[in-house]
Amino acid sequence: MRLIRSEYLKLRTTNVWWLLALGALGLLAVAFAVNALNMHFAVLHPTKETLESMSPEDRAQLGALAAPAALTAYLVTSGQYFGLLFVMLLGILTMTNEFYHQTATTTFLTTPHRTAVVMAKTAVAAMFGTLLWLITTGLTIAATLIFLNAEGADSALGDSAVQRAIWLNLLAYLLWALIGVGIGVLIRSQIGATVTAMVLYTVGTLAISIVINILVRQLGWTWLDNVQWALPSTASQLMVSGVDLPNQPHYWVGGLVLLAWAAVTGFVGTMLVRRRDIS
Repeated sequence: MRLIRSEYLKLRTTNVWWLLALGALGLLAVAFAVNALNMHFAVLHPTKETLESMSPEDRAQLGALAAPAALTAYLVTSGQYFGLLFVMLLGILTMTNEFYHQTATTTFLTTPHRTAVVMAKTAVAAMFGTLLWLITTGLTIAATLIFLNAEGADSALGDSAVQRAIWLNLLAYLLWALIGVGIGVLIRSQIGATVTAMVLYTVGTLAISIVINILVRQLGWTWLDNVQWALPSTASQLMVSGVDLPNQPHYWVGGLVLLAWAAVTGFVGTMLVRRRDIS
């Protein structure tokens, strides 16, 4: 607990936490607006031309997404993509700050049990993730109710699938805090770790999805469709889908994939911290 209080003090007395929080909240508003427009025009009120241009598989997925539980789960988890990015960055910074400011030697001399230090840093990053999840979820629930009421659509907040999606979203925030700390251990450079993580999270995920889509369409390798769900960012989106949508794995597959990424990253990071020469 003393270690956790120490790490909390390091976080609270710097500007990084509220800068990341402001960034996440700003992008949350953008994400919800985009999702609401998408639901309005593409799902709730699609044009006849749009429906005719779709394949039977796409129409089936559209119909499943228009169901109250799927629609509500989709909207209340808006902003997850950017929220997880900022939680990951905070986890990276809690670790790389030690090397950037050259305080790692002092930290590990004061507390020789390095595993405990990593656990304390992960706990503080998870606390930030929990707070961010709580605030963003409260805002998206209110915005979802307003949107559904304006659309004349039914709200399914009391549905077990929606509640499961909300709680699994919290789990995603906690796991990405662990992944961030692990990345901070793997790449000691603060700039190198943050830039690499951001590029892989955004551009890397998009690039892999585009390549997979091209290969599936051009070569007919339909089995590649499932490869994209092995990426941690897409797995996070899958686990909060609320319901199983056509042409997608079960929601719990995303949870298992993300758990595996967090476990491997956390284990490898902890082992490196214990064995590396800090100086």
